[in-house]
Amino acid sequence: MSPEYALEGIFSIKSDVFSFGVLLLEIVSGKKNTGLYRTDSLNLLGYAWDLWTSNRTLELIDPILEDEYSSKHMLLRYVNIALLCVQESADDRPTMNDVVSMLTNEAAALLPPKQPAFSFVRNTVTSTSSTGKTEDCSVNQVTISILEAR
Repeated sequence: MSPEYALEGIFSIKSDVFSFGVLLLEIVSGKKNTGLYRTDSLNLLGYAWDLWTSNRTLELIDPILEDEYSSKHMLLRYVNIALLCVQESADDRPTMNDVVSMLTNEAAALLPPKQPAFSFVRNTVTSTSSTGKTEDCSVNQVTISILEAR
């Protein structure tokens, strides 16, 4: 679900583009958007973005696809297109016509993507309880809860 629809109830032609980008990332990675529990990312968008920005995008690719496709270049291109589709601002996202053109025209140059929506990284705030044990209190730093009895 696009951020403008999820947060403000605004639907546009770019909302479908966002959903397509998530779907494309799921296909290329072989992973669901949620459930990346072994990383610091909250979801597939954040995980893909982390790998993209650290030049480790090939780690995102499903190994089954690596065996099927002789061109890793095309798989990296699909990730780039997907990240363009899930950019936070709807104005930055391409139209579906542009997406189809990017997918069918291998010679077309692609812009570098901007940070995707909902790609927050888990940063935990810790608290030391009366037992001296450190506990995680917040996964997104929006709320801070101190886990101590009254």
